[in-house]
Amino acid sequence: MGKAAKKPQPQPDAPQPQTLLFIEPKQLEEPPTPIQEVVQETIAAPKPTPIIPKPVKKSAAVPIVPPNAAVPIAPLSQDDGDAKPAHQPIFQAVGIIVGHVSFVEGKGTVTIAQKEYSLFYASKHRYAYDALQKEVEATGGQDMRLIVYPKVVHFPKREQLYRMSFQLVGFDRGRFREGIAKELQDFEFRLCGLWQFIPVCQTPCISVFKNFNQERLSYIKQAEPDKKVQFMKASHVPLIWRDAPVRPFRFNPKLDKEQQGHSSFVEVLAKFLPQRDVFGFSELLSEPMEKAPSFLKAGKKDKAEALLARMAR
Repeated sequence: MGKAAKKPQPQPDAPQPQTLLFIEPKQLEEPPTPIQEVVQETIAAPKPTPIIPKPVKKSAAVPIVPPNAAVPIAPLSQDDGDAKPAHQPIFQAVGIIVGHVSFVEGKGTVTIAQKEYSLFYASKHRYAYDALQKEVEATGGQDMRLIVYPKVVHFPKREQLYRMSFQLVGFDRGRFREGIAKELQDFEFRLCGLWQFIPVCQTPCISVFKNFNQERLSYIKQAEPDKKVQFMKASHVPLIWRDAPVRPFRFNPKLDKEQQGHSSFVEVLAKFLPQRDVFGFSELLSEPMEKAPSFLKAGKKDKAEALLARMAR
């Protein structure tokens, strides 16, 4: 009997092709950048209500001032309520001279254009006078720039020429300039007073009186006659001013008091002319005023004391 045929063994099923599923990897969320945050907040934020600016008047416009620029101070106006006026007129005569200063036995002189003028001081400016002496000793006194008050002595005779001198206020060493030393040029003076003729001078003058205040009034009431006369003395500064807007006042003995008129108060810049010992008009600082600022006036008693003091000399 022949061998029985082997039964075919069952073959394992062939592997079926598998379908691969592609799973997209999850992307990691990166933190938003600061710019993205601003953009997102801007998008998410509600839109603001537009504001319509009000029209601005031209008079209220404020000028744009660049950094580190000097801001000018506007002068006070009459519309500032209780604010005081920017300009307060006062009697004043002060200026700058340049010359050779010398001292002999404590007495000072300044030479300008080969003419010598006396240089003195008031008690409150004694420190400036002493400092000037030391400066002259150190430098020789050549071309000193001095801040001075002009002092003019007039004589009873009309034909006799007045005598010019200067009262020292301070001096400029050239290191820095401020105040009057900066505002005025060499030989330039600020003269503020009554524009008038005086009987003993052929040239019209600006008469500079003592400005009034209660402290000065108290001093005058208790001062001795000679000191009172010296303190009350006005300075009559001769000025050549050909095209003046107002005529200098001249007393006319033939007219009554009501017909005399009055002197105008003026404020000018003038140049000192040493060749003629006179001042020449340069610039009008303000319009002439009919009413002068308050000043100390001598009464009949004061005039009598002044006459006695002059006779005693």
